[in-house]
Amino acid sequence: MSRNIENKEVLGGDMPIRTPFQMFWREIRKHPGAIVGVIMLTIIILSAVFAHVISPYDPVKPDYSVRLQPPGGDHLFGTDTMGRDVLTRIMYGGRISLWVGMISVGIAATAGIVIGLMSGFFGGWTDEVLMRIMDMIMSMPSILLSLTIIFTLGPGLVNVMIAIGVASIPSYARIVRGQVLAARDTPYVEAARAAGAGNVKIMFRHILPNVLAPVIVMATLGLAGAILSVAALGFLGLGISPPTPEWGVIISDGRARLYDAWWIATFPGLAIMATVLATNLLGDGLRDSLDPRLRGR
Repeated sequence: MSRNIENKEVLGGDMPIRTPFQMFWREIRKHPGAIVGVIMLTIIILSAVFAHVISPYDPVKPDYSVRLQPPGGDHLFGTDTMGRDVLTRIMYGGRISLWVGMISVGIAATAGIVIGLMSGFFGGWTDEVLMRIMDMIMSMPSILLSLTIIFTLGPGLVNVMIAIGVASIPSYARIVRGQVLAARDTPYVEAARAAGAGNVKIMFRHILPNVLAPVIVMATLGLAGAILSVAALGFLGLGISPPTPEWGVIISDGRARLYDAWWIATFPGLAIMATVLATNLLGDGLRDSLDPRLRGR
């Protein structure tokens, strides 16, 4: 009896069994920056989702009776040249910037995963052709490639998503390819192949779940870059068409009044900075939590 109890203690029989989420949460709690990023990003997302509840003002309709009011009073962030509340436009603009950023990252990650899986798993001429195409895309600066795609397809919300997503595909494809090259000859893959599993099943059921961690981290960090790209295209007049509120468009509207109405461009710029900082903090925490080599540093 005492031997059984001793063996139970040695084997950790009294230790609670943790789920993957509990193990992940235990690791990420060690990174205060990641917690700060989660809190910041949650506030930004909630303010964008519930903008119509938080603010009583219309983000598009002009009100010339209160134009160019400085921050304070009824308009915490002031008003723009048409009398529209800047804070309201920032919150509504967050919907578009975050939505376009997430869809763009989804496009890039999905295409990159498929290309990386095929390239790393099959190798040979498939790898050569796909990687040379990725090299061609990477040879152009991402913002220049996005501009080229938008000039070809025309400005608009959908085209902005496609442009930013396509420009980011090679980064995901290369990361997945490297992970697949390291995993395709492992024992669990050989066992699946010996059991009669086909190539598609091996790639998506056995290899993909084991290579997703770096993709999740990169997608989180890539969201920051996508938001910056959306703002840049909006600032250049190639993204969302005014008067629809979008952070880059709002900054573009306020650049001519930087001296006498600095708040129009400053506050949306701070919103972009806060969002990018939050996603980077979260991404760093995810990287350290999901990579076993970095745990316990």
